[in-house]
Amino acid sequence: MGAVRNVLFIMCDQLRADYLSCMGHRTLQTPHIDALAADGVAFDRAYVQSPICGPSRMSYYTGRYTFSHGSTWNNVPLSVAEWTMGDYLRPLGVRTALAGKTHMAADQEGMARLQIDPASELGVPLSECGFEPFVRDDGLHPTGFEDPDLAYNAYLRDLGFNDENPWQDQANSGEGPDGEVLNGWYMRHSSQAARVPEEHSETAWMTNQAMRFIEQSGDDPWCLHLSYIKPHWPYIVPAPYHDMYGVDDIQTAHRDAFERENPHPVYDAFMHNEDSQNFQRDEVRETVIPAYMGLVKQIDDHIGRLTAFLKEQGRFEDTLIVFTSDHGDYLGDHWLGEKDLFHEESVRVPMIIRDPDAAADGTRGTRDKRMVEAIDMLPTFYEALGGTEPINHRVEGRSLLSLLRGAKVDGWRDAVFSEMDYAFREPRLYLDLPPDAARIFMVRTDDWKYLVHEGFAPQLFDLNGDPDEFVDLGTSPDHEEVRREMHERLFTWMRKLRTRTTVSDERVAGAAGRAAEHGILIGVW
Repeated sequence: MGAVRNVLFIMCDQLRADYLSCMGHRTLQTPHIDALAADGVAFDRAYVQSPICGPSRMSYYTGRYTFSHGSTWNNVPLSVAEWTMGDYLRPLGVRTALAGKTHMAADQEGMARLQIDPASELGVPLSECGFEPFVRDDGLHPTGFEDPDLAYNAYLRDLGFNDENPWQDQANSGEGPDGEVLNGWYMRHSSQAARVPEEHSETAWMTNQAMRFIEQSGDDPWCLHLSYIKPHWPYIVPAPYHDMYGVDDIQTAHRDAFERENPHPVYDAFMHNEDSQNFQRDEVRETVIPAYMGLVKQIDDHIGRLTAFLKEQGRFEDTLIVFTSDHGDYLGDHWLGEKDLFHEESVRVPMIIRDPDAAADGTRGTRDKRMVEAIDMLPTFYEALGGTEPINHRVEGRSLLSLLRGAKVDGWRDAVFSEMDYAFREPRLYLDLPPDAARIFMVRTDDWKYLVHEGFAPQLFDLNGDPDEFVDLGTSPDHEEVRREMHERLFTWMRKLRTRTTVSDERVAGAAGRAAEHGILIGVW
């Protein structure tokens, strides 16, 4: 196994790649995350398989593209037939647990068909993406839809916060001059300090849960998915982080008036969304982005606390640490709010990996510009923890262990792929599309980014001549050949997806041409 006995898989929600100081942010300093990068590898070109929480996470947890696992949107159940992280790691003797968010919707119908009780020993991991739910908190609990079993609300109530829904009214709301609750769902309140003290905020509490799990595990090997819900909206953060940053700390909006002149119909529809319309206003950006930065800064401080704890527990030198995100956040760039589409601000994520093995000493502190994908995490963990059985008949990602340890790797990928199902979003209604027509597929190479839309013209961006992705060449007569080549590349990818998942390639290779050995004589005279 080498030095790796444990994996700490840290994921933020809606954290852009460029909102870390080690990834180039001008004013936001993240020294503790930077320290992981200085002792590991920062992958400059890491991409998710969908720019939406649920499908992106299902790709992380299965090692498979969204097209393959089929959970294309939040709360679209992941099929009970899909193998997830715990299915691969538990047979290696590795306790595989969750502290935080998955956005997983269980396949209740599939389990009922197989007569599996969701609360049973078999049913729980099937309902939780293969994880032992040490603590689950998906972070979206508005009043009227709050989770009655939310451990964080119970924690706040034990502290004396007896609001109807302390998650919303304390952790995600501010307070007015007369004690009135300023609901954090409204972005106009983002500049307020969250009512809950910082040490009892969700980020602090979730870090405490991770530390409790690690301490309880002792010397037994583990994989812990610490999945923060921030800096995802509601954009509100407790003191002292709420006013650490101001207007002068905000990066200039990355957008051009040209983008709004005759835009692609789907892009136009998303620009008309309420979130986009609001983020097009300077007032909104100047209110929200300082809070977003404060949320990131708070996470960084707790990463520092967690790293120190790992060292105290003697676990820092046998734990592979990953820091990443499920997607980005437009924050007004390209005249958009939310995520959803495929500009770099949305589909590219931070990916920092610190491998404790001495074999990785030669790559420490380096930046790797090879393209990596979310689906690469599962095979990386599997290999690092000693897995040897073939899994590539199901898993579509590639282990990054060789890259982390400086080994020569031939034939590394030269393209990444992502997709989006916006059937549940308002732009589908704006475009008057049926649910099965709201799909977008992306392929990105070194030079080009190409998007295929169902029922609309494609989009094409020249990443060398137009790295800002302002000029859409999707209908340019001069780029017809490029579009043809990129379209074929996308179709080639689809043809190679892993659909024969119940038998390994090795077993197929060993069986080919041997029918006669079993007395099956085909075509013999």
